[in-house]
Amino acid sequence: MSKILIIDDDIAICELIKINLELQGYDCIYSTDAIVGFALVKQEEPDLVILDIMLGETDGYSVAQKIRQTKGISTTPIIMLSALSELNNKLAGFNCGIDDYITKPFEIEELKARVLALLSRCKDKNSPISDSLRIKEILSKGDITLIPESYGVRIADKQIQLTPIEFDILNVLMQYEGSMVSSKTLLKEVWGYDADDEIDTIRVHITHLRAKLNKISDTKNKYLKTIYGGGYKLVADGAEEKK
Repeated sequence: MSKILIIDDDIAICELIKINLELQGYDCIYSTDAIVGFALVKQEEPDLVILDIMLGETDGYSVAQKIRQTKGISTTPIIMLSALSELNNKLAGFNCGIDDYITKPFEIEELKARVLALLSRCKDKNSPISDSLRIKEILSKGDITLIPESYGVRIADKQIQLTPIEFDILNVLMQYEGSMVSSKTLLKEVWGYDADDEIDTIRVHITHLRAKLNKISDTKNKYLKTIYGGGYKLVADGAEEKK
């Protein structure tokens, strides 16, 4: 049974989420205080955290950053839940390392679907999503080598660590190496759901992934190409296709 921790200063929302997720078979606890909530993450080691942005004296961004910086809980999946729907708020959340972002007011069925998709993505043996994300052996194509046990990517003699989502995105792109992968396909294979209004989610993670590849590449933007109006393409040898 997966354990889910809800951190939101609105007790009514905490109770609403708790009741509905427990009906789905999850074990749910919650806190309306950011400091107590963070302590519960360390104490309970939940399988997933649902985190509000506005939390009184502090905010969800700070809590997310602390989780990502704390050994033992740094890879805990985080869904950010907020009434702040502007793109810059979403970008700030993803920059803190969250995995998903849902705006209030929300449909409880959507939340349940997002929870299921994220938990499934993080549990390979029960995952209903793409087989490409179950690959555990070292994968090499062209100049690029993926190292699953460390979420690492190596180009030539340089290596850098990726976040789990960046790793999964690059993994999918390597499966389709040389071909365009649409944003919808990435959402489906990495997050496990279809959502036209979540394309910004992909853009943020692609931007971060491209920046990391640039750090270990001899030329900027050599491997990860944006196909405007379409999606993204990985060119593993760093060369453009012949016309």
